Amino acid sequence: MTTKGDNFTLVDIGSFENLLKRDYKGFGGKYFIGNDLGLTGCEVSLNCIPVGKTMPFVHAHKKNEELYIVTGGNGTFFVDGIEFPVQEGSLVRVAPSGERACKAGDKDLYFICIQAQEGSLTQATLQDGIRIETKTSWMDI
Repeated sequence: MTTKGDNFTLVDIGSFENLLKRDYKGFGGKYFIGNDLGLTGCEVSLNCIPVGKTMPFVHAHKKNEELYIVTGGNGTFFVDGIEFPVQEGSLVRVAPSGERACKAGDKDLYFICIQAQEGSLTQATLQDGIRIETKTSWMDI
């Protein structure tokens, strides 16, 4: 289901367990959300690697760093020849030239991967955010 407004897009994909039903160019468990949401500053993928499975190749990037946010399960990450365990709550940043791959452990490995051009962030929330006087239905007036 997709809902669009002037300043937002909502896509509801259901439970992350549904990711295993998705296919991206022959790779199951991967869903790139950029096109569906109209993202313009980063690419995001939702991922599930089932128990006993792995990314099918090691890869790097030309310009984009990646942030992996492990949301469930466990597994092993590989970056530049170093292997280390990850589990729910692990955060892994990989520079563009970092050679990377991962595999699931004894549980399905769920993660979000955010790609953005390295060095492109010019400000963060405290410098960019603007407090608005508008109130929502759940805020005390």
